[in-house]
Amino acid sequence: MKKFAFALAALCAGVSLYAQNDEVQYNQYGVKVDVDPLVAEAQDGILVLRSKNSGYKIWLDNRVQVDGAYFFGEPDYAEEIGSGVSIRRARFAVKGQIDSKWYGEVDMDMADGCFELKDAIIRYDGIKNMHIQAGNFKEFFSIQRNNSSRYLMFMERPMITNALAPSRHIGVNALYYDKGLWLSGGLFFSECKGSEERTYVEENNKSYGQDDGISATVKAIYMPGWNKTDWGMHIAGAFSYRTPKMSGESLNNDRFSTRNTTSINRKKYLDTDIFGPVDHDLLYTAELAGYWKGLRYEAVYMADDSFLKAGGSKHFGGWYAQASYLLFGGRQRYDNAGAKFTRVQRGKDWGDIEVCARVENIDLNADRSLPLADQKLMGGSAMAYSFGVNYYVNDHVKFVVNYQYNDQDRYASGKGNKFTVGYNKSGIPTQDPKRVASAQQGVDYSMVSFRMEIDF
Repeated sequence: MKKFAFALAALCAGVSLYAQNDEVQYNQYGVKVDVDPLVAEAQDGILVLRSKNSGYKIWLDNRVQVDGAYFFGEPDYAEEIGSGVSIRRARFAVKGQIDSKWYGEVDMDMADGCFELKDAIIRYDGIKNMHIQAGNFKEFFSIQRNNSSRYLMFMERPMITNALAPSRHIGVNALYYDKGLWLSGGLFFSECKGSEERTYVEENNKSYGQDDGISATVKAIYMPGWNKTDWGMHIAGAFSYRTPKMSGESLNNDRFSTRNTTSINRKKYLDTDIFGPVDHDLLYTAELAGYWKGLRYEAVYMADDSFLKAGGSKHFGGWYAQASYLLFGGRQRYDNAGAKFTRVQRGKDWGDIEVCARVENIDLNADRSLPLADQKLMGGSAMAYSFGVNYYVNDHVKFVVNYQYNDQDRYASGKGNKFTVGYNKSGIPTQDPKRVASAQQGVDYSMVSFRMEIDF
């Protein structure tokens, strides 16, 4: 017991631990093991245990985000939007480089007391300029989706990203990067979100012989300025062929929906509801992004075509453009190998301040071109205008304030037309978009939100 206490104290103090030459050690299963001395250190505030001999390294990657939002300006006929606060993320991750060839990661979230597995990755790095990985992780499709929430320009990703861009699925992926050329391709299956979702998958498999649904996703990126420090660009295109994933709502169907770039307003005004049966989807995007010293910019178009089993297709799409600038001499940073933005370089000892602006559009009205009587798949459309200020106190602490104005059409009425979107010809509030007769249509409103974040 004394030896164990001494070893633990020495490890926490950052002292290398060495076994005696004549000491034989065994693991908990009674197997003789080799002992590799470790050094404990803080690398930019991140706890790292590493070997000086073998290349073994293991570290923690944790994050806490506390959010709040206040909503105002909704029209008189609309339901009130509740303001509030939440623990947006409470992440705990353990990451390990076993040797030069193998990497593993487990990442989980406990926000607001609800457990969710995020990343569970096995990766092989033994081929030059390549990563081959399997597990549960984000599909390499959208730059905003793949950017860590620590390094987002705004508190939340754009609406079109939330509605269409795939996030984490169980799958396998191969990635190649060398001198500004970045290529990725993978096959993905079901989501790994929780016990309820897993029960749906197992029950649908057992009762209906339904498979998980499959996605084949590819992305190509060209990076002018990849070897520069002051500037760089990201020119990308991605494509994904997707068959419907299983859910608890239905089989072989689609549903696209999103909140207005906040996690606190739980109202999903933009929602197609369930439609189908769907044979497959073709999802595609084009991206232009980059940085120059303290400037960062990003413009994206994204769309999905859902092909129905009965014939024909439904189209959904949108875009966004955003930019930010560090006011006090800071520099933007881009991770070439990861094809995403990373931690900024602050311009002053006390930190730096970043100002941000974004305009975005989403259109889930697939039947817009049809006569009014024939319009069935109308999930709503919206424009949003956002402004933000980020204060980087140091490499680990960040304060964020966002303002956003949402301009929604009358079809942004939620699943099953649950929200009031205007007055009918008799002057009575109505939830049916087709009955709206007033000049003011849809639920437009403003939002002020804030975030306190620490990464460690």
